Amino acid sequence: MKLMRTEDAVGQILCHDITQIIKGVTKDAVFRKGHIIREEDIPVLLSVGKEHIYIWENNENMLHENDAAQILYDICKNEHMRPSEIKEGKIELIAECDGLLKIDREKLNRINSLGEMMIASRHGNFPVKAGDKIAGTRIIPLVIEKEKMERAKEAGGDTPIFEIMPYQKKRAGIVTTGNEVFHGRIQDTFTPVILEKLSEYDVEIVGHEISDDNHERITACIQRLLDAGADMLICTGGMSVDPDDRTPLAIRNTGADIVTYGAPVLPGAMFLLAYYGEQKIPVMGLPGCVMYAKRTVFDLVLPRIMAGEVLEKKDMDILGEGGLCLSCPVCTFPNCGFGK
Repeated sequence: MKLMRTEDAVGQILCHDITQIIKGVTKDAVFRKGHIIREEDIPVLLSVGKEHIYIWENNENMLHENDAAQILYDICKNEHMRPSEIKEGKIELIAECDGLLKIDREKLNRINSLGEMMIASRHGNFPVKAGDKIAGTRIIPLVIEKEKMERAKEAGGDTPIFEIMPYQKKRAGIVTTGNEVFHGRIQDTFTPVILEKLSEYDVEIVGHEISDDNHERITACIQRLLDAGADMLICTGGMSVDPDDRTPLAIRNTGADIVTYGAPVLPGAMFLLAYYGEQKIPVMGLPGCVMYAKRTVFDLVLPRIMAGEVLEKKDMDILGEGGLCLSCPVCTFPNCGFGK
């Protein structure tokens, strides 16, 4: 780039966008990169505070901000996402389907630590919908050394930083436990909550079993639903440490591998996650808080299950930071700190 007086720049080529900001009216480029400055442009440039202006000088060792932004996009991009228009040196990644956003945090941090470039994104392990903005990226200066962008490519490696795991179609079975529901003493108010949350995804309910607190009957209910073709099991009730709460034992007796009984999340500390058989069919035991709390551990885990992710204990263990729901009077989840 070469800096020169605006009045002397007629005929020169702009090397960056010139932005005009009028509060409450506009924030947009009045001139784009590559524009050849005309005599009538001078008053406009001066009105936006440009008494001196940078014009383009070819340099084989440097890259313009737009070209560098394209490189950063290529490092980030993956299937099911598209780029925005490059504007003022910035390019954004847009989701093209509903799914679960995954982020290679190590690569993201490594590139952001290089200096003079940045990638900002939403949180990983959370749902995105088609059309959602995933991330934005740009370099900080107007031009950057090609060598630095080569270092960014090396830091990015062979796989993209971002991934969207599309949701899968699931066939769910629900087991409602509790003597009080089984004998008709109270109405089942838990299952409607589960059905409402599942309605956000492509889920077919293959069966709904109701059992008392006999662990052998609960195990038999789970097995019937598995035999009916369920590839996701949800058990409600009986998840506390009271002697007559036997759902965890019943799940264990199916032969499912217990990933965790307990999660560092409130509400939802008594959550259980297991996987059944070689197909890794998820079996979840939901504590009573899921029935009455607006958001719980179930809202953090369900999108990952629906995307086909097989969770490990370490995935649950790290939920503690951000695992406290503040039960705000107006819930804005997932646009809040819960689960992040």
